[in-house]
Amino acid sequence: MIKPLTLGYSPCPNDTFIFYALTHGKVAMPGYRFTERLEDVETLNQLALSAQLDLTKISYHALGHLREEYALLRSGGALGRGCGPLVIAPTASDMPSLRGKRIAVPGRLTTANLLLQLYGTGYDNLLVMPFDQIMPALKSGTANAGVIIHESRFTYRQAGFHEVLDLGAWWEADSGLPIPLGGILARRALGTETIRLVDRAIRLSLEYARQHPQEPRAYIRGHAQELDDQVTDAHIALYVNDFSLDLGAEGVTAVETLLARAEARSLIPKSRKPLFLD
Repeated sequence: MIKPLTLGYSPCPNDTFIFYALTHGKVAMPGYRFTERLEDVETLNQLALSAQLDLTKISYHALGHLREEYALLRSGGALGRGCGPLVIAPTASDMPSLRGKRIAVPGRLTTANLLLQLYGTGYDNLLVMPFDQIMPALKSGTANAGVIIHESRFTYRQAGFHEVLDLGAWWEADSGLPIPLGGILARRALGTETIRLVDRAIRLSLEYARQHPQEPRAYIRGHAQELDDQVTDAHIALYVNDFSLDLGAEGVTAVETLLARAEARSLIPKSRKPLFLD
């Protein structure tokens, strides 16, 4: 009997690169069938909050609200150095001057917003919108500053914006750890055996993409917001790394530290559930 599993991930190049082989029959997981759903990460966060997906990419901020129902997988996520969200503005500025100002964020439960709140107080006048609408909102004057992620990191300068703060660099300097951006979750109700099989299949899917980097290109291009191959390649190189294969001890420490700091600030609820089900 074939067991269906719903799988959510974003249309961003790092996710379509990782999940290409798994969703195109290049990696076998006998007895299971995946039905994928591609949505921006904040939509995935909200779908997970209502337990609509068996497996899903989420922001680590959202994980703080999902630990009772979902367990973290070790493969498939986005965690690293030099890849954090950026605070940008239409004119040269600094963070103190942005307190109380309207700041566009790519989702209330995104790690981008969590880092902004952990950085300091007074940055809670938020305009929540899809990540690709943030720079247009700054151009129109709808927001005074914005927190950008994904492809926007590579294009904001050409669009005429100024970097105010690299939140990832701030986190790395303050914690000494890589920045946990997004992870893959599995519903705890799936059970340990299924979750282990999925984790292994995601790792194999990424290994396949690394061995055949040109094969997923049409699939990636069909979903990317930014169609320039150079930007797409830079995006994958930045967000897909050895932590995507396996979080490892350092990656787990980074996730635990982020969640502990968020708990201490009452930005997420406390939980006694273990991160992993294995």
